This record gives sequence, structure tokens and C-alpha cells, in this order.
Amino acid sequence: MMGIDMTGLKRWLGLSLASTCVLLTLVACGTRTVNRAPVEERMPTSSTPVGSEAIVVLPQGFENAGKPGYYTVKPGDTLTRIALEHGQSPGDIALWSQLQDPNRIEVDQVLRVVPPVNHEVVVQPVTKPTVSAGSLTKPAAAASAAVPPVEASPKSAPANDTDINWIWPANGVVLAGFDEVKNKGMDIGGSAGDPVVAAADGRVVYVGAGLRGYGNLIILKHNNVYLTAYAHNQTLLVKEDQAVLKGQKIAAMGSSDADRVKLHFEVRRQGKPVDPAKYLPAR
Repeated sequence: MMGIDMTGLKRWLGLSLASTCVLLTLVACGTRTVNRAPVEERMPTSSTPVGSEAIVVLPQGFENAGKPGYYTVKPGDTLTRIALEHGQSPGDIALWSQLQDPNRIEVDQVLRVVPPVNHEVVVQPVTKPTVSAGSLTKPAAAASAAVPPVEASPKSAPANDTDINWIWPANGVVLAGFDEVKNKGMDIGGSAGDPVVAAADGRVVYVGAGLRGYGNLIILKHNNVYLTAYAHNQTLLVKEDQAVLKGQKIAAMGSSDADRVKLHFEVRRQGKPVDPAKYLPAR
């Protein structure tokens, strides 16, 4: 067995350890991270530009909220129901309220539900009003500049109920009478296709099926006080804004949105339901 030179080994180990320390020191110096102040990049969001505030869009007509002659839209409202409850036509309310799209109204929007005085002007709506299906969206931001202002003019009609000679709108038996809570008019029975006639001279202000619970519906305006409504029809025979005469056939009786064939007939005095039996002649 060969002898080991302990002195040489110690010298070799000493040199190796020193070299290793030098190497580790160099590596540490080469990979040392330099401490600098952090950099924060503030990128503007797509929804809110830098230096600007969020834009709050107020409902149309908000400045008139609470004033007499104005109505604030509630969830579930439709223009047709609002008109019926205030004794007006949907088209007139759309005109007075300067609606850009009468088919779309929004919650908290304020509508004018009484005619403007003679010196006020209104803008003719762009779209012919039909029924809102209860979806409430925001209206257009500004009126169309191409539509000229026109002055509202009252329709020629009797001034009060004493000028109206009412007749029965159908010949069937009365199935249900007026009840302020359960029935806002009277229900008249009959067979499918039986004639439904105008109870008095008037103007057609609504034709359609967009008012829940009424089915195929016709609303007539007789003067500035009275409206009549004819619901659950099978066929509608008149158009909006058409003048009709007392006794003229306006629909065929049906069962639309009803449990049986019948005519639901309402008389509205300034929008409030009243008992038709108090106006119709005795049979």
C-alpha cells in the first residue's frame, strides 16, 4: 500500500477550497438583483376614460315627476294600460310625451297623460304606437330633427256624458256584473262570431292583443270623458284612428285570453272604471 503525503494533500485541499470560494463569489456577483423603485403602469379601463366621470342618464321627463297631469312609469306598465287607466289613447300620450319609440318605455320615465295647453307644442313620434310587452328599456337620447313640431288640437267630440246615447254592445245575457275589485266591467255571453258593436259614436284608439287578460281588444274614445273597451274578441274589424258610429260592428265575439266565449265590456270615465249598467238602456 502506497504511503500518503499528508503535507501535499493538505496543501491541495487548501487551494481547492480557495478556488471554490472565489468561483462562488463571482457567480453571486453576476446574478445579484439590483434594487430599484417599483414601476406601476396605470392603464385606462375601457368603460371609464382617464380624467372623466361616469355619465348618469336620467329618465325622459324626470323633471316633471310628481306634477299634475304626469305619470311615472312603474315595472310591468305598458303604454296601452297607462292610456286606459287615464282615459286617453296610447297615440296621444306618445305624442304629448314626445316618445321617440312608443313601443318602448322605461321604469321611472315620466309621461304626460293630459293634453297640453294650446300654446305648448309637441313632437310627432317617429313610430306608430303599438303595445309594449312589458320590456322596459331606455328611450333614444334626443328627438329627431327631421320631425317638425305640431300643435296639439282637441278631437271634435261631445263634451260630456249627457251628449252620449249608449246602446248595448252585444245581445247576449249578462254573465257577470261590475265589481270594483273583481270585474272592472261586465261580461256578456254569446256564441263565437256574434257581432260586437260600438256602444256609441267614437274613435278607435287601440286595436291589439298586448294587454294581458283582455285578449283581442278594441278601445274607443267617445269624448274627453269616456272610453269603452271591448275584450276577448275572435276577430277585430276596425283600425286605429278610425271613426265609428253607434251600432257599427267592430268585432266578432270570441274567447281570446278567456275561459269561454264572451264579451268583456268596460266603460271608463276619465280613466276610472264605472258600472256599464248605469249607462246602458234597460232591456
